[in-house]
Amino acid sequence: MKPSTNPLKQLTMGRRGFLAGTALGIGAGLSTHAIVSAVDEDETSDISLRDQDLPFIGTEETFSTHELMVLNDRLFLEDTGLAELGPRRIGAMDEAGLNVQILSAHTPGVQNVPGRKGIDFAYRLNKMLVDGPMATHPKRFQAFATLPLQSPEASADELERTVREDGFLGCLTNGIIGKKFLDHPDFEPLLARAEGLDVPIYIHPGLPPDEVFQIYYSNMRPEYQKEFQDQVLSISAYGWHQEVVTQCLRMITSGVFDRHPKLQIIIGHMGEGLPFFYERIVEKMREVTEKSLDKPFEQYFHDNFWFTTSAFPQTELLDLLLKYISVDRVMFATDYPFANMKTQTDWFRAVALPREAKEKIAFRNAERLFGIRA
Repeated sequence: MKPSTNPLKQLTMGRRGFLAGTALGIGAGLSTHAIVSAVDEDETSDISLRDQDLPFIGTEETFSTHELMVLNDRLFLEDTGLAELGPRRIGAMDEAGLNVQILSAHTPGVQNVPGRKGIDFAYRLNKMLVDGPMATHPKRFQAFATLPLQSPEASADELERTVREDGFLGCLTNGIIGKKFLDHPDFEPLLARAEGLDVPIYIHPGLPPDEVFQIYYSNMRPEYQKEFQDQVLSISAYGWHQEVVTQCLRMITSGVFDRHPKLQIIIGHMGEGLPFFYERIVEKMREVTEKSLDKPFEQYFHDNFWFTTSAFPQTELLDLLLKYISVDRVMFATDYPFANMKTQTDWFRAVALPREAKEKIAFRNAERLFGIRA
């Protein structure tokens, strides 16, 4: 197994009291609270104040349009600021100290729209970004392409067009596509094109298919449906995090990265639960894939995956992620407007990491992966 590169282990023992109310586990059961409580009172350093000047690139920042919300029955989100790409969003970015947002269309985007309708819809959404917020605020907004994934060859073409013509940074997909994951042979054109263009695919969670919803999440107490218990359980509370990890494991097991060794995949939400299962997954899968994969199972996590902090401002989870994944492959994200930008940036400024490591996560890794500047 790849040795830990957790920069939290480099924490200077003279640091103290950086995040009120949070006990971050470092090493074998020893919390940050225990460490800092033993520090000489004279040796104080407010890490949050030290890092007030930290630049940020947000790598999972969501938008929609009225047309897209109508398509996906999401008009109840109109008041969230999802479709606002001007003063309100820029103001929130300024307040939080977020230099750049990489915009992506709200799940499920247009990936369930077949044929020419889906192709045209994706093109309009992508051009709207280029001609609108990216033109008006060229230093503040970048974008991932929205793709008509029911048409994989057209998706590959639209990805290439957006990258070459409009400067897009890659694409974002949303969970299962119909009844297929990205490891299905139908999506080989898209995977090959992304690899050839040297741009990543961000796998965002999506809505479960009806059959999955009925089997796993349908609530047997109809009197509670006005509270949307089963819907929330199937998505943000639990379901879609598990589905993203399942898709990623399938991609490894089915040999996607042996066929496309330079392909890069991004997943959010502090690894979608993967860090919790990491050791068990590696233990169980390494032996059974030894003869079918080109590399040890765990090596693909370090060669082909990037992870973002979106909507999970929890230091203990960052610590767990960095226990298994290099700090060079972790990027900052807020999940705006579904999470408060300032809450996310304030949290990260207060995390007790060496400045170099914090800069990597906050903006330098994104600069390196995407070829942009904060």
